[in-house]
Amino acid sequence: MRTDMTRPFLKMNGAGNDFVVVNALETPFQPTVDQVRAIADRQTGEGCDQLIAIEPSEQADAFMRVWNADGGMVETCGNALRCVGWVLMESTGKTEVRIDTLGGLTTARRAADGQVTVDMGAPRLDWTQIPLEEEMDTRGIELQIGPIDDPVLHTPGAVSMGNPHVVFFMDHAPNDGFVRGSGSLIEHHPLFPEGVNVGFVHAISPDHIRLRVWERGAGLTKACGTGACAALVASARRGVTGRHATVDVDGGRLVIDWDEASDHVFMTGPVEVERTGVLSF
Repeated sequence: MRTDMTRPFLKMNGAGNDFVVVNALETPFQPTVDQVRAIADRQTGEGCDQLIAIEPSEQADAFMRVWNADGGMVETCGNALRCVGWVLMESTGKTEVRIDTLGGLTTARRAADGQVTVDMGAPRLDWTQIPLEEEMDTRGIELQIGPIDDPVLHTPGAVSMGNPHVVFFMDHAPNDGFVRGSGSLIEHHPLFPEGVNVGFVHAISPDHIRLRVWERGAGLTKACGTGACAALVASARRGVTGRHATVDVDGGRLVIDWDEASDHVFMTGPVEVERTGVLSF
C-alpha cells in the first residue's frame, strides 16, 4: 500500500464490539499487519477490535474482510456482519443483503427497532470442522483450566461458526482477570491448530445466558457475535438452554435462535454508527 494514501472510514459498533469500516468496493484496501495494528491501537490510532473492508463479490452484495487488532486476518465476525449489512441496506435501499466472508456466505436483514438479523448458517460441530488437533466429542472436549486433580473449569463445548470457539460453563460470570488469564492461556492451546475464541457462559435461565469472550487476536471485547451463537449452540447441546436465548454480553444484548428446521443460527442485535473519519498512511 502507498504510504501517502488516505481512506475515509466509518467507526461502528455492534453491542459494543467496535470496528473501523472501510469501503473498498471500488478502490482496493490492503493494509499491512503493522498498519492494521496502528489503526486498532486505542492510544495512538482510531481504536477498534476489528478492521473491516467491504469489497466486491461476484456471488453476494459484498465481501467482508476482517482483520483482528493484532493484524491477523480472520474468517468472519458476527457483530461486524450486522454493521456491514446495515451499511449495504442503507446504500441500496434493500431490506435484505447477502454478504460473503472467508467463513462462508451469509444474509442480513432489517429487524425491529433498527436492529439487524444475520443468518449465521449451520454450526459446524465435527472435530475436524472446529478444527481440533485430535478426534473428540465436541459436546465436551478433553480440556481443563487449573490443576489436573482439581480443575477450575473443564470439558467445554467446541463449535465453529465460521471461526473456532470453545465454550466453558460456569455458575457465575467471571471477572476481567479470570477472562484475560484463562482466555490468553487457551487461545493458543495446541489442541486448536488455528487458535480459538474462548467463551465463558453463565446460564441465568433456560432462555437467558450471560457471556464473556476472549477473542482470538483481539482479547477481551464487549461483544462477540459468533461467540454468542457458539455459546447458544454449545449450551443447547448440553441441555443448559433450549435453542433460543437472550445473550447478555458486556456491551449489550443479542438474541440467538438455532432453528431446528434449517439448522441455521440467527443472530439479532443492535448497530451503531459512532463517527466518520479519514485514515492516513
